[in-house]
Amino acid sequence: MENSLKYQARDIRTADHSTRSCLTRTWDPTVPDIAEARRAVIDLLERLDQPPCGRSVQDACLVVSELVTNAVRHAPGPCTLELDAGPDGRALRITVRDTSRRLPRLQPRDPARIGGHGLHLVRSLSLRLEVTPRARGKDVTATVPLEPADGR
Repeated sequence: MENSLKYQARDIRTADHSTRSCLTRTWDPTVPDIAEARRAVIDLLERLDQPPCGRSVQDACLVVSELVTNAVRHAPGPCTLELDAGPDGRALRITVRDTSRRLPRLQPRDPARIGGHGLHLVRSLSLRLEVTPRARGKDVTATVPLEPADGR
């Protein structure tokens, strides 16, 4: 199977001479791959000076899975994933851009319902959840805390 991603990773030197680790991936609308989105998170977090603990990596992967899945299900495509670990690596800013102008809605809690729980998960694992309407779609951004592996 052909890789459906356009990939760009970069370390950005900021005005205060710190380094921000960022990554952007864009999916072809016909061949989404959620596993590739999770791999992008792991790749970025492994490059940090102080990699986060395993639980933080798992939380970030779950948030990315939910946001990319929603974009793939509810927008005609393409979908772009942007990851930014910031200069201190204490939080991962996850942005998923899609082509649907329809804003995400929290479904009422219903343990008997199959599906519709992803946004609740994203909110519970994130410090912040923002939706930014765009002329051709929207950005959904979640900021996930990253606890250092060494417990500092």
